[in-house]
Amino acid sequence: MSGQRINLGYYARVWQSECHLAMSRYRFVVLALHRRAGKTELAIMQLIDRAMRFDKDLGLFFYVAPYLKQAKAIAWARLKARVEPLRRYGQVEVNEGELTVVFKHNGAVIRIFGADNPDAMRGVRLDGAVMDEVAQMKPEVWREIIQPALSDRMGWALFIGTPKGVNLFSELFYRAKDLADWHSGRWTVYDTDALDPTEVERLKRDMTDEAFAREMMCSFEAAGDDQLISLSDVDVAANRVIPPRDITHAARILGADPARFGDDRSVIFPRQGLAALKPEVYRGIDNMDLAGRVARRIDEWKPDAVFIDAGNGGGVIDRLRQLGYKTVIEVNFGGKPIDTGYVNKRSEMWFLMREWIRNGGSIPNNVDLRQDLATPTYYFDTANRIALESKDDIKKRGLPSPDPGDALALTFAQPVAQRAMDLTLHDGQRLRVDIHNDTRPDYDPYNSSLLR
Repeated sequence: MSGQRINLGYYARVWQSECHLAMSRYRFVVLALHRRAGKTELAIMQLIDRAMRFDKDLGLFFYVAPYLKQAKAIAWARLKARVEPLRRYGQVEVNEGELTVVFKHNGAVIRIFGADNPDAMRGVRLDGAVMDEVAQMKPEVWREIIQPALSDRMGWALFIGTPKGVNLFSELFYRAKDLADWHSGRWTVYDTDALDPTEVERLKRDMTDEAFAREMMCSFEAAGDDQLISLSDVDVAANRVIPPRDITHAARILGADPARFGDDRSVIFPRQGLAALKPEVYRGIDNMDLAGRVARRIDEWKPDAVFIDAGNGGGVIDRLRQLGYKTVIEVNFGGKPIDTGYVNKRSEMWFLMREWIRNGGSIPNNVDLRQDLATPTYYFDTANRIALESKDDIKKRGLPSPDPGDALALTFAQPVAQRAMDLTLHDGQRLRVDIHNDTRPDYDPYNSSLLR
């Protein structure tokens, strides 16, 4: 059938044409699209186009959905429908058992997979991949399987989905903005014209504001129903500027969260009043090394209290006390909270931190920190107490332990009274004067009566 034009029945809308254009210019493209926008159709046609045009040997292209059953029910059926005109003319071979479409003129293959069986995708050389509904996939599917497989021939990847809190999708979407060979785009229900306007108005009326913002306006900032701190709140806090004069009256507090194991990070986080200052983040250091770094920070900044996670930082606490640092206080994340409405101390501290953020707190404008703070979810136990998602459960979702978030949350372990104050001398010099004698055995950083 050489030279004959075959119509596959795909007529791209304006927004789809713009997305295809972006994919011709960038190697990696991340698209946030509202529900029922037509993102799977877009992805399938991109795969078909790239496979048909491929000019190397043994071209291989993957479509990956969160679950194989989902991929078969949605993408496989649509892929077969789109290539049916080609199959009738003998241009492609469709294999139901392998879920593959083979283009006979060049041998290129499109294959359907589910991210729920990642091992089935290992050990191949890929020329292109679509990852559909990335928010529901474990990050290692991209990081450890798809990404390395694309390296041999500089393959491309398309990530599509609807925002769903903090996960691999949100991470890739925001990181794409800072990388030359990446592109990210957002298409809301008002951009695509995929739904009837009257239906859009009905959805806006009947859905909650958060759900409409997330599902139809593609807002990563809209909190999920169980998300403790929204990306919106975090972004506002990251862009706040607190003048130094507004925090001189507040206590200086250090939170230190020692790493547990593996990829966990040890973090020292200073906070004074409404300002969280730049944290120190370390990988691969032991407790003695961390104790030395905390000691140095204490000597430089002279905090009024230092809260350290006792679960993994027993050695740090013991060493600092051995060195004579009296403001060091151990905190047990699983211990008893002040407010019995929380399951444990960690849950209470994170909720206090959330209120601090909402009430004007400022944080360093760092992508990793913003993601960490918006990561944990929460739930109510059988006694109707609030429980924060554990670090282990966060890792099961394929996300890193929110160590900087835990370190900042530690600064809310207890109320702290200021033991020193900043003074401005007549010549403009700054002087920090101790209100209390460091050697006083009865010094209590919680007791504000000492200020009288």
